[in-house]
Amino acid sequence: MSNSQIPFLKGHGTENDFVIVPDPDNAIDLPASAVAKLCDRRAGIGGDGLLHVVRSAAHPEARAMAGEAEWFMDYRNADGSIAEMCGNGVRVFARYLERAGLVEAGDLAVATRGGVKKVHLAKTDSTGGSAAGDITVSMGRALFPEDSVTVTVDGRSWPARNVNMGNPHAVAFVEDLDHAGDLLAVPPFSPASVYPDGVNVEFVVDRGERHVAMRVHERGSGETRSCGTGACAVAVAAARRDGLDPSVTGVPVTYIVDLPGGRLVITEHPDGEIEMTAPAVIVAEGHIEPALLA
Repeated sequence: MSNSQIPFLKGHGTENDFVIVPDPDNAIDLPASAVAKLCDRRAGIGGDGLLHVVRSAAHPEARAMAGEAEWFMDYRNADGSIAEMCGNGVRVFARYLERAGLVEAGDLAVATRGGVKKVHLAKTDSTGGSAAGDITVSMGRALFPEDSVTVTVDGRSWPARNVNMGNPHAVAFVEDLDHAGDLLAVPPFSPASVYPDGVNVEFVVDRGERHVAMRVHERGSGETRSCGTGACAVAVAAARRDGLDPSVTGVPVTYIVDLPGGRLVITEHPDGEIEMTAPAVIVAEGHIEPALLA
């Protein structure tokens, strides 16, 4: 690690917050221990995860995607572990690129470990205000592994829908979100063999027609205020429960998903592509003291 200060920014998408480290040439060493320090809410900057901003051509995991996407989101969980994808993180990542003058409003592609994601940045509102427009991310298609899963909290158990959004999810429909408990630890699930690398667990209640609310324990981060891939998993699980499959009906289906940090709008199209729309905000920037990462 260099003795020079390292620039960073802080941003959030529906209060799912991230430390952003711009590093176009992939020159900064970010071991898990350093990421955990940066994401520590008392001794570091604080965040649910870290967005390492690297040109795809400069990162060995993304070089094959460089022809499709100039930028790679090297995403890390708050504990320093590597994750495939983060839906709220992609929106914040795109907002950073726009703020830095690296992209303009409109369409762009972002490389992730979950594949190349298409992003649309809406223009600043037409009234002349300063509010940035919403960001829509094409999140790919959901997979529905057939493994049966049960989630248990405080003696209550629920069947959970196994959904993969490039990362694993267990979606449980409950009567009350308080039934999820404190979500500090991973909610027990069985059989453990279904998720050998851990899982994101969502607890969901109905709020109205095609309108749900959820809480989530994110793998490697604990309970977070919002989870984009989790909201997508919840929306498609709710649609299947409600007998709505766009590939069968030929009609897109949209669900509103409320989270503690805000609202996400999730649309699944007949071809299986899922879109997520919501705001993303950069709130601060500064420099990391090298001693923090020593």
